Amino acid sequence: MNEKPVSFILLISKGILRDRSMRRRALFWIVAGALFLLGAGVMLLDEWLSTHPVIFLLYWGACLWLTVSSMLLAFYDMLLIRQEAREERRKSRFMGNDT
Repeated sequence: MNEKPVSFILLISKGILRDRSMRRRALFWIVAGALFLLGAGVMLLDEWLSTHPVIFLLYWGACLWLTVSSMLLAFYDMLLIRQEAREERRKSRFMGNDT
């Protein structure tokens, strides 16, 4: 098995998760993609998708995957923000006790 593509994907994922601006940019594009798929599926492709059941399942499965991914990424971002706030409170308490 070729490990280069897997390690490349892991490096990209780590980079996105560790950098706040990249994480939020990725979150924006994932939500935008999910909203686009939702709107296109409901307004434009409704009749066509209803006649092709396999494509229907794949299409809405992709929309579900994007939605769940955005929820998990938002939850991860929220946890990191809480951790940073907790560390800042500890620093301010520690600095306040020294003075």
